[in-house]
Amino acid sequence: MSNVAEWDDADDEDDALEQPETFYGSADEFVREFLIVTYRRDVSPRGEFRWDPQWWMHPEAVARLDALWRTWEHFRHDGATGMSVWWRDHADHHMGVLLSPVGPFAKSSGTTDPGEPLPYAAPPPGLFVDVRGIGD
Repeated sequence: MSNVAEWDDADDEDDALEQPETFYGSADEFVREFLIVTYRRDVSPRGEFRWDPQWWMHPEAVARLDALWRTWEHFRHDGATGMSVWWRDHADHHMGVLLSPVGPFAKSSGTTDPGEPLPYAAPPPGLFVDVRGIGD
C-alpha cells in the first residue's frame, strides 16, 4: 500500500525550499531602477531632504536600502495590499531616516531640482552581486 499523502508532503517541502526569483538583482539595481526615479525630492546640502549619489559609501544607508529592496521583493507578491504595506511600514520609515537632515547623508552635497530623480553615482564594479545568478 502506498501513502500518497507522504508524496504530497515531500512536494510541499521542496516547494517551500525554492525561493522565487527577485525582480531586481541587487540593492543597487533596486535603487537605480526604482527608488531614485520614484522618490523625486528637492535635495540639497541645506534643504529639508538630503541624499548622497554615492549612497553605497554609507554603511547605514546600504543596510537600510538593502532592507527596502528585500521587503519590496517580498511584498510585491501580495497583489492586494502588499505595496501599500511596503510603502507605509518600510519605505516611508527608512526613506524618512535616509533623507533626513540628521540622517546618514547629513553632510552630503547631492542636489536636485524639484521633480528630478534623486542623484545617482554607480558603485565600484563587484560591490553588489546580482543574486539572480547565485546558485545557478
